[in-house]
Amino acid sequence: MLQYIALAELMLCWVLWILGFIKPRQQAAGQKKVVEASASKWGIGLQTIGFAFTWAYIRPLGFEKSAASLVASMILAPASTATGWAAARRLGKHWRFEAALSEHHELVQSGPYRWVRHPIYASMLGMLLATGFAWTWWPMQIAGLVFCLIGTEIRVRAEDRLLSERFQKEFAIYRARVPAYIPFLR
Repeated sequence: MLQYIALAELMLCWVLWILGFIKPRQQAAGQKKVVEASASKWGIGLQTIGFAFTWAYIRPLGFEKSAASLVASMILAPASTATGWAAARRLGKHWRFEAALSEHHELVQSGPYRWVRHPIYASMLGMLLATGFAWTWWPMQIAGLVFCLIGTEIRVRAEDRLLSERFQKEFAIYRARVPAYIPFLR
């Protein structure tokens, strides 16, 4: 029964996580891109492969998740969903799918951006782990995690480079103070 509850919660969290980006996407629609980092598209591709591994229905006969794994998913998914919502709302008109800056871009450092520079990537990582804890066979989860982390690192570096060029000293201070996307890990 716990398996079904965990999977139902996970699906609900995924729907809510995705819905959190509708308003910011609409707000950003009128913003003109001034500069973008095309390398971030490689990162998006690798993250997509990571999620494909995590969602793949490849598992041995009689596969079941442990109660501890399911409970971890049930804690991580709502927290990741809330983080994604808060981060997307805080970015508002500055949110973009790919790494890019608009004409009047601001360096957001409030809300979840106080704790990590890229909280949307933190929430994506949390959702990937929550999915793995509730659904995925461990070898597929490791493969998914590896691809997602490589893709996220590419995207983080691309975005940090844009922000560094635009905001220079202000971003350097922010970067020195706040970890990229995993809290407490520099």
